[in-house]
Amino acid sequence: MTTTLIRIEHASKAFGDFRAVRDVSLDIGQGEIFGLIGKSGAGKSTLLRLINLLERPDQGAITVDGRELTSLSKRDLRDARANIGMIFQQFNLLQNATVFDNVAFPLHIHGGQSKQQIAARVRDCLDLVGLTDKTDSYPAQLSGGQKQRVAIARALASKPAVLLCDEPTSALDAETTRALLGTLKDINQRLDVTIVIVSHELDVIGEVCDHVAVIENGAIAEQFALDDVASLAAPRHTTLGRELAAAVANRASAANALAAIAPLTETAHV
Repeated sequence: MTTTLIRIEHASKAFGDFRAVRDVSLDIGQGEIFGLIGKSGAGKSTLLRLINLLERPDQGAITVDGRELTSLSKRDLRDARANIGMIFQQFNLLQNATVFDNVAFPLHIHGGQSKQQIAARVRDCLDLVGLTDKTDSYPAQLSGGQKQRVAIARALASKPAVLLCDEPTSALDAETTRALLGTLKDINQRLDVTIVIVSHELDVIGEVCDHVAVIENGAIAEQFALDDVASLAAPRHTTLGRELAAAVANRASAANALAAIAPLTETAHV
């Protein structure tokens, strides 16, 4: 059984008369890559921001790694957020700071580490995302993909258990997107970081996620596993669910076909 790391219980959030999230309950297991998909305005980004209380729910409870965030004081919540990294669509880097200083920023905020410890942690994080040669560069000198990798390194600096990704690839081209998704999968496998990704791109969700929830009108319309054949074959209740399940199943079938052909090809060349 997978340990539940994130638990959302009957969470709702409104902005004036607009109900962005409607009575959502959701469990996300430790070490999973979990996708939230939906059309524009469906509420998926608001739901993601509830997880670290960037948006506080009007009703309901949010528990991350055993701590109910909605019941914490401001001081305790600040400490708890060190356990939750976040990356954004537009990178949100400090433009006048070097790559090193961008990654070190959260370590200075939370305090408690020496300059030597901070420098070592920054080097480790930049090594994880393949940017050790960009330590002294500024954001303006980086490509879009490199900027997002710096953002990932910064999010990992405080050794979080959870990484929240809000449309992390929508500003990137297809080739850069594939490379970035590979980085996220590698981080998930090497560090056992639980990753939650919001995206409107089915290819992105289908490439990296273990489970997915389809969000419609602020509520979960359905959720299912992407790494289970029986789950993919089950009838889906939403258009996005059907399209995603079919795409993942077709890709798996194609991969299996190539794997079956490969030994025959090798034999033919012997």
